[in-house]
Amino acid sequence: MAEFVQRRVENQIPELQQLERVGLLTGKEARAVIKKVTALEYKLKRRTAEKEDYLQYIQYEINYLELLKKRRQRIGYAFKKEEIEYVILQRIHELFRRAINRWKEDLQLWLSHVAFCKKWNCKRQLSRIFSSLLAVHPDKPALWIMAAKWEFEDQLSSESARQLFLRALRFHPDSAKLYQEYFRMELMNVEKQRKEREDLGQTLTDIGEASYSDEILDGGLVRVVYKSAVQKIKGAEFHLSLLSIAKKFNFTEDLQKDILSDLQALHAEDSLTWDFLARQELSAKPLPSAECTSKQTKAQDLARLEEQSSRVYETALGSLQTESMWELYVSFCQERYRRQTNSKELKQQRQDRLLSTLQKAHDAGLLPQARYHDWVSLLMALEQGHVAAEVLAAATDRFPGSVDMWKKRLETLMTLKSENVEQVFEKALTLVKMQDSLPLWTLMVEWSEKERDEEATKSLYQKLILNPVTTRSMKVKYLDWAYRTQGYKSARKVFSSLQENRPFSEDFFTRMIDIEKDQEQSKMVNLREYYERALREFGATQPDLWLSYIREELSHEEGKPENCGAIHWRAIKVLQGADVEAFVTKYSLLQSGHL
Repeated sequence: MAEFVQRRVENQIPELQQLERVGLLTGKEARAVIKKVTALEYKLKRRTAEKEDYLQYIQYEINYLELLKKRRQRIGYAFKKEEIEYVILQRIHELFRRAINRWKEDLQLWLSHVAFCKKWNCKRQLSRIFSSLLAVHPDKPALWIMAAKWEFEDQLSSESARQLFLRALRFHPDSAKLYQEYFRMELMNVEKQRKEREDLGQTLTDIGEASYSDEILDGGLVRVVYKSAVQKIKGAEFHLSLLSIAKKFNFTEDLQKDILSDLQALHAEDSLTWDFLARQELSAKPLPSAECTSKQTKAQDLARLEEQSSRVYETALGSLQTESMWELYVSFCQERYRRQTNSKELKQQRQDRLLSTLQKAHDAGLLPQARYHDWVSLLMALEQGHVAAEVLAAATDRFPGSVDMWKKRLETLMTLKSENVEQVFEKALTLVKMQDSLPLWTLMVEWSEKERDEEATKSLYQKLILNPVTTRSMKVKYLDWAYRTQGYKSARKVFSSLQENRPFSEDFFTRMIDIEKDQEQSKMVNLREYYERALREFGATQPDLWLSYIREELSHEEGKPENCGAIHWRAIKVLQGADVEAFVTKYSLLQSGHL
């Protein structure tokens, strides 16, 4: 092992001597390099060499290379690069190869080598790396795309990029992303060739790497890729993605028309197709007007375009009554309504259309649940609270098991000061699953605290602390309510009555601790009682609770710092695993005054 290490170190001596001669390194620095390289080489020769050893060595060599680059710039020396940098680059490539041979499945290692080659312009090595990478990881479309992009953008070889995409599609014939990037690459290639011919005023045969016909320049090959893609990948979403790519090129007008025609023919029953067609109406050119500069005319033109879009949606709904179609229509109306405008007429028109669309979707029984929230919020903003209540009544009839819908209905009734809140709540409890009812109970006790007398609220809390679904949460709220309404003595009485009534939450004890600390003269004896009870329940899993107890003993005027050692010892015994480590670390910080 020592012989191999010595040989590798000796191979670097001529390089280091060269660096000393030209003034890029001092003799002391050269000796430090030898010492460091020797240590790193010995790590790699161990029987159990780790990946981190290789990465550490690679990083050291990269840092070394960066240092030499900066020193060259500083002293203005630009010679002997083949004898110095080239040798270091080859050494780094060799380290990467050795590491990759041992951990071929580690994709991040491959990508690190790729990134290094790109940064240092190692094109020959990068071509070989991509070839090896794709042989080992042919199952990842993103790698094929990366390699093809490099060939096209950096190597300026459209043919190599094309071959990579074709090979990739043999492995992944159903990859939408591959087809999209292949389609984009062919369009970029046509654009590049057309620009070259235009700039130089010559035929493409005189310019490029190969002879292209006018048909190819007009997008013939692009059309082949497009046709192949839509035959393999079904769905309007993919079709639209190709159209959006084509729109970025100014020579694809005919292609865009063909794609749009195919979209309507192949995906007439897809709601995304109609959504796209409707939104296309907004991009139509306004009609000629003598007052084209006036704001009123612009608003009228926009209103006309939005009306045309709305007609497209209505046409679609005539044959495509689905929830997704209504969702897209409502979404469109909502987007237009939220757009800023100074025209009151346009604003009113958008509002009326949105409300009408929501009502129609609801009447059809196809309005998505989430849209009821938007509808109600709009009605409340328009001060139509009673209409909002009716809408929510219909929504809870349609979604009787939805806690979210019942909660929204109750909140709205509470805002409107309705008299039938309790009646609606009782109905909700009969339809919602018991295990899901906590949000409703929480809402009800908050309402009770505001609207009913203390005895009624107290009775409700005492009922809920016996309910297994609500008991943990309600004990904390009951304790907090008792303190806010009746003071410390009442809170302590509630705590005493519940302190043995399991199950608990940690918040129940920490809230009582906070209440005690709020008093002008808090008693340490009470705090100890609360902490001990909390630790009895949660001490095995909550290191911060132990630390809070220790901090209290250290900071309270009635505290006993001598108790901290015993608390620490108990914590170490009770806590386990990572909790012990966390406790010990934080305790050390506490002792040193950093916590």
